[in-house]
Amino acid sequence: MITATANAVTYFVDRHIDEGRGGKIAYREIGSGRSLSYGDLASGATQVAGALRKAGVRAEERAAMLVLDHIEFPQIFWGALKCGVIPVPLNTLLATSVYDAILRDARAAILFVSAALWDVVKDAVADNPYLRQVVVIGDVVDGSTPYDDFLDGATPAETLPVCPDEVAFWLYSSGSTGQPKGVAHVHSALRATSDTYGKQVLEIAEDDLVFSAAKFFFAYGLGNAMTFPLSVGATTLLFAGRPTPDDMVEIINTEQPTIFCGVPTLFAAIVAHMDKNGPVTAPLRTCISAGEALPEEVGLRWEKHTGTAILDGVGSTEMLHIFLSNRKNDLVYGTSGVAVPGYALRLVDEEGLDVMPGGVGELLVSGASAANCYWNQRDKSRSTFEGVWTRTGDKYELGHDGRYIYCGRTDDMFKVSGIWLSPFEVEGALISHPRVLEAAVVAAQDADGLEKPKAFIVLKNGPADDALLAELKDHVKDKVGKWKYPRWIEVVEDLPKTATGKIQRFKLREGC
Repeated sequence: MITATANAVTYFVDRHIDEGRGGKIAYREIGSGRSLSYGDLASGATQVAGALRKAGVRAEERAAMLVLDHIEFPQIFWGALKCGVIPVPLNTLLATSVYDAILRDARAAILFVSAALWDVVKDAVADNPYLRQVVVIGDVVDGSTPYDDFLDGATPAETLPVCPDEVAFWLYSSGSTGQPKGVAHVHSALRATSDTYGKQVLEIAEDDLVFSAAKFFFAYGLGNAMTFPLSVGATTLLFAGRPTPDDMVEIINTEQPTIFCGVPTLFAAIVAHMDKNGPVTAPLRTCISAGEALPEEVGLRWEKHTGTAILDGVGSTEMLHIFLSNRKNDLVYGTSGVAVPGYALRLVDEEGLDVMPGGVGELLVSGASAANCYWNQRDKSRSTFEGVWTRTGDKYELGHDGRYIYCGRTDDMFKVSGIWLSPFEVEGALISHPRVLEAAVVAAQDADGLEKPKAFIVLKNGPADDALLAELKDHVKDKVGKWKYPRWIEVVEDLPKTATGKIQRFKLREGC
């Protein structure tokens, strides 16, 4: 049924005015002193919708958003939804060539870009045949429209009636195994994530102050900083900078959030910071992690420092947010927990048959937040979205207690002596050593052409020598088994990652 109430902007933005939250702060920027009330968000979105219509951007055309985490972002996102234009938030850390490919693939009619990001996208914009207008937020750029001028004179727009199954926005996948893919999501998917994970696992409340290190463009960050807080009328802190451990600790100590959302690599770095400088002091009641599985050692050390557990979970761009998670009072580090209420899970083997407890298989998930498809990639859509089930590409072991234990990406798993080896298990053992900050394990061939584990590690401090490398191998043998130890260990300055913090193991394999 096509109605204005089916448009996601009605639930997440407009209803707060009727419920008396118009004067409450929805967003507060760290560093700039700017803030955005719920009333400002509603009127701002309405103004953006009118400006898009005035500019001739039609319903179902795409509005690319290369926008930092500032208060303009939610106004543009919800303004586009309000008038039926499809916002496409873009990763702010990509190369020019990737932006060129995405803008052409999406056939974006308009681009909103933060002035600080103009240099990296300007060459992609120069000869784009689809873009009709470029709107710059911040300092004026030649040939573009200043954001304030874009809004000036626009007639506020009414909310466009839509079908709940109508495509609302796109997100581009992180590209951990190749070029990003356009993932199309519908209006009802946003409410589905807030009614399931947001309400029943995160248990977010109106008086919460949320700080997500993950940015808006990341599906995980979009839920943390947009969908969940707006579902209850909470306040969210925005930080446009790079989430370094020093900055995160300072913000947590200064701003005193009650909910903190991070990724495993960042939690590990903050834990190392706290090991040296002492714990953060904030009224944290909930911390969550996603993007990759959280090493047990990191979770235990974080909880020791802060007194707050990390609810490790698993989500994907295709499912919009977390569908498998640990929960409060039901947490076991080293596992990904159980299905989030509202989602169903299966593990299947190479023949598509269900895997019993104790076995390893690919994880499939079913839930109301699943994407429609990959834009312009029919074969990939068919292989990923199988009826109500979505293939995740992750290998898991199903424990006899019903919990799921992460084993690695399907492409990352390999056999040693005929037995499946989980890179993540070996990485967890390495990280538990006091000298190791990060680790990634891939398959490499020995002199006989047989696959064996090779580890790449980042040390916390001090140089590496043969004695340390031998000690690390013995440490892994003691932790997870003699046959699983890395035959080779290479010390590196950092590990290749996507902008969302996922380790790109395929890049490490290329060098083996």
